[in-house]
Amino acid sequence: MASNAWRSAVQHVAGALRKETRTFSRGMQTVTLIPGDGIGPEISTAVMKIFEAAQAPIQWEERNVTAIKGPGGKWVIPPDAKESMDRNKMGLKGPLKTPIAAGHPSMNLLLRKTFDLYSNVRPCVSIEGYKTPYTDVNLVTIRENTEGEYSGIEHVIVDGVVQSIKLITEQASQRIAEYAFEYARNNKRTSVTAVHKANIMRMSDGLFLRKCREAAERNKDIKFTEMYLDTVCLNMVQDPTQFDILVMPNLYGDILSDLCAGLIGGLGVTPSGNIGTNGVAIFESVHGTAPDIAGKDMANPTALLLSAVMMLRHMGLHDHAKRIETACFDTIRDKKVLTGDLGGKSKCSEFTEAICQRVRDL
Repeated sequence: MASNAWRSAVQHVAGALRKETRTFSRGMQTVTLIPGDGIGPEISTAVMKIFEAAQAPIQWEERNVTAIKGPGGKWVIPPDAKESMDRNKMGLKGPLKTPIAAGHPSMNLLLRKTFDLYSNVRPCVSIEGYKTPYTDVNLVTIRENTEGEYSGIEHVIVDGVVQSIKLITEQASQRIAEYAFEYARNNKRTSVTAVHKANIMRMSDGLFLRKCREAAERNKDIKFTEMYLDTVCLNMVQDPTQFDILVMPNLYGDILSDLCAGLIGGLGVTPSGNIGTNGVAIFESVHGTAPDIAGKDMANPTALLLSAVMMLRHMGLHDHAKRIETACFDTIRDKKVLTGDLGGKSKCSEFTEAICQRVRDL
């Protein structure tokens, strides 16, 4: 069953960081909710309704996130949002619009840097009943989330010439490599593939690859392979079943994780978790804000809902996670109440209510 494979893929999304993971006691837990922009508030409301139907012991602390200038002109997230995340450790985030040439950084990038969310984990597993050209995808992309080409180090050398610096450090490379192998072991996966271009960027990608090789030496129970990014892309569209866990630097991970999402139906059905230090984790939908359908009750909340299921498992709330996940997959497989992007004609609110009803019935 695809749902079983998916459950296996995300069951211990943060298992590799058990030493740092906060222990959640029984009783009500507070989660920082960042609804986001565009369709964000609608899909966030849908998730809250489904959690309420499942009687999940979660209370939401809603915070808006916009870039503000702090002391010394440095861009920061609003203090109330930072304080909420520091206290709760857990966050669920809808899509945030990324400004183009607006003078301040991407809010997603700012969140990653603020909370040192160094690992982005995306399980990509075929969903039963949702037809795509690929039927048995079951892989996980693990992306270094804090540096590389996304370090934001750019400057003008002379008029018409801009230099952007790719930053790769030994610490970040070692940390993500170790995480990939630990994740593989905790989730009973058999292989890790390091994705790189060390043939061209010999120093930067060379350092990343060296740290992956060293981690492989310390984890010989897990099969290790290394492959050029372009070769991975070629092989991925030919036969994605040859891959298990892929670990890679930031930019490659951004591109490849979206490509893998396309294999199972798109970003609208792909969950995502960002794991950081000090037990902080933010789970998110990684699709866009879809401003063209915002406020029209047409949005698909599946990606945010499955990300919230990942969050529940991270918090040890496995029974609630299983009920919500099963209800979601059963609704999709049934094909009677689906949003437009899933091939149906139902509204977001109708799809949400169908899942809520199944949750209550389970």
